[in-house]
Amino acid sequence: MSTASAALRDDRLTLDLTVNGRARSLRAEPRTHLGDVLRDALDLTGTHLGCEHGVCGACTVLLDGEPARACLTFSGACAGAEIVTIEGLDDDPIAGALRAAFNREHALQCGYCTPGQLCSAVGMLSEGHAQSRDEIREAMSGNICRCGAYTNIVDAIEDVRSERA
Repeated sequence: MSTASAALRDDRLTLDLTVNGRARSLRAEPRTHLGDVLRDALDLTGTHLGCEHGVCGACTVLLDGEPARACLTFSGACAGAEIVTIEGLDDDPIAGALRAAFNREHALQCGYCTPGQLCSAVGMLSEGHAQSRDEIREAMSGNICRCGAYTNIVDAIEDVRSERA
């Protein structure tokens, strides 16, 4: 195949993002899911791809401060966006408090869902959407824990919400 025909078939675009506070520029097909870009192109493997249908929440990241499913979000729609993955929450005070509460409340089992749970909880608490236990349950309903630590996860988030109030 000639170089000219190879160039015509290249549907990739240059994608400029801020990921975990760092400006990143990469080439990706616009329809490649954000989760694949994060894992394959940027080696940020803390974003877990569970169901790849947007149901389990294991792939949840913060997209411009809001929880988003990386398995459903097209990378082409993220041009110029700020993305925070679990790896980017190391110095976040809310995430630090949540990690401690997850440990204290035994909200960790196998850990597969934990990155998505933490990203969702950070987004929810940052936005002030956790005013009651029922609101926490509702906001976290899109995150599945196959081990069944739901009560403990809600307890941990409620602890942090109370501490922050």
